[in-house]
Amino acid sequence: MEFKFQYLLKTFIGIVLFASNFMQNVSNFAEAKECDWFTGHWEIDNSYPLYDSSSCPFIDSQFDCQKFGRPDTEYLSYSWKPHSCNLPRFDGAEFLKRWKGKNIMFVGDSLSLNQWSSLACLLHAAVPKAKTTFTRKGPISKITFEDNQVTIFLYRTPYLVDIVQESVGRVLKVDSIQQGNAWRGMDMLIFNTWHWWTHSGSSQPWDFVQDGSNITKDMDRLVAFSKGLSTWGKWVDQNVNPSKTKVFFQGISPTHYLGNEWGSKSNCGGEQQPINGSTYPGGTPPAVKVLKKVLNTLRQPVYLLDVTTLSQLRKDGHPSKYSEHPGMDCSHWCLPGLPDTWNQLLYASTRE
Repeated sequence: MEFKFQYLLKTFIGIVLFASNFMQNVSNFAEAKECDWFTGHWEIDNSYPLYDSSSCPFIDSQFDCQKFGRPDTEYLSYSWKPHSCNLPRFDGAEFLKRWKGKNIMFVGDSLSLNQWSSLACLLHAAVPKAKTTFTRKGPISKITFEDNQVTIFLYRTPYLVDIVQESVGRVLKVDSIQQGNAWRGMDMLIFNTWHWWTHSGSSQPWDFVQDGSNITKDMDRLVAFSKGLSTWGKWVDQNVNPSKTKVFFQGISPTHYLGNEWGSKSNCGGEQQPINGSTYPGGTPPAVKVLKKVLNTLRQPVYLLDVTTLSQLRKDGHPSKYSEHPGMDCSHWCLPGLPDTWNQLLYASTRE
């Protein structure tokens, strides 16, 4: 009788311990899934940057602020610290191993180029002696890390939807994505669009906008953006196999031309420090609301790299006048710099 009691007692204790460990694992899993990587603050971390621009053969000159004489260096050493959890440090060797034999494509405008260049530099810094090949043909650029057979593509298209030359002129078709054929079969897709939807005058690359059978000289830009994004969303739902392809949207990258948004009388020029805290005084761009509304309508999973607020805080991160291009650039980002954090967030998101 005593033996049976001891056996039952041990069995009961074992069940309790198993249940306790199981619930702890569930709790840890839930905590990881609920981690908000996009709310936090910036702080100096002397282990950054993760590469030197002069040692990266893939950096685009318009982002190489040190090459063009930027005198300060503190902007290179800021690290993003989420409030509720720790953001995994980018590990380029592990990334290449995990994505061995895979194809990754960035699709979008020059902000996609910004992030693509950053990822290429981060990976090159991790394996500086690795054999790589680079090719560019039309809108497609690609870099292959031969040892792992990992290829990162860039497809340059500012609107995601098509611009077609017709008899009346250049037509922006918000309901057409014929170029999407080039995006199929990838293992990861990272999309981006917004900045060009605001361009007008001589910087606008189209003459008319078409929605269905209606062709007009112009359209409310947020409405056009919403229609174009909806067309892209339908393309994703119809052409992406989620068992093969992870899909991300880069989010809306902000500009810092209006200094009054953070209490300045100028723009990003001369800014050397981020905004303290976790909120941007100028508020959220209306394009973010449009983007999230469209994403909520999709059947296929698309992960939003919600970088807007954390990027708004980095008024110090732009090339400003330190670029190969004349004028003041408060829309793109220096490399090393903020896009490295975007890729750190991409890296963390692909580990889930």
